Amino acid sequence: MYWGKIIGALAGLVTLKPWFVVLGVFFGHQVDRFLAAQLHSFELNSFFSGRLPDGFIQALFETMGHLCKSDGHVSQREIRAARGIMHRLGLGPVQVRHAIDWFDAGKQSSFPLLQTVRQLRRVSARRAELRLLFVRLLLEVVLAKDRLHQKERAMIWIVCTELDIGRVELAQLEAMIRAQKGFRHSPAGDADAQRVRQAYEALGVDESATNDEVKTAYRRAMNKSHPDKIASTNPDAAAVAEAHRRTREVRSAYEMLKARRSIR
Repeated sequence: MYWGKIIGALAGLVTLKPWFVVLGVFFGHQVDRFLAAQLHSFELNSFFSGRLPDGFIQALFETMGHLCKSDGHVSQREIRAARGIMHRLGLGPVQVRHAIDWFDAGKQSSFPLLQTVRQLRRVSARRAELRLLFVRLLLEVVLAKDRLHQKERAMIWIVCTELDIGRVELAQLEAMIRAQKGFRHSPAGDADAQRVRQAYEALGVDESATNDEVKTAYRRAMNKSHPDKIASTNPDAAAVAEAHRRTREVRSAYEMLKARRSIR
């Protein structure tokens, strides 16, 4: 994160006084630290606490499909983002198939957007945090591509209006998601993505694996690599050390993915 420092320095330069430049950079650095902390919390917590109502999930993916199709084309980035949300929600194989069907149904021009969102508001998203989560997940998908079309923005505002979400809240959500996206394309974001890829490799699963598949792979890897499992073979010191290393690697990989994917 460095935008705070840049803006602070520029503000100081306007005064033509070196000390104001220093102060601008200092306060900008504090802003960057705060934003990074907020972004980290936003990434890890992901608003997920418990199982979401089935009606919420259906409305989410139907609306998501309608929104993605509103500009005439569903991009591969949007599809990948939608898939990622399915995994973060902890959907099993059957639920994933349902979610894909709902996404496809939402792409139809006859999809009743207002009726769906109003029903969601009355039944499955009475709480304000669920309504914010609904909009946030929609934004994550449509902002996966480079540009947000005017028609998509107008449709998002219709959803927000029906869910009692104001323009300030919407702007805050969009800014947070864009900052998150910028972090992922930074050197630090690249390093973070590499650690996540290595975690999947350590468990022997693909990023498209379901949460249940990740848990199964973890148990299988622990059962195979734990030092107690090789004790009956009279292993030498090197083999025992390797078993301990592998066990630590597997446990660390699972803890990372458990936090990222909100695995319960």
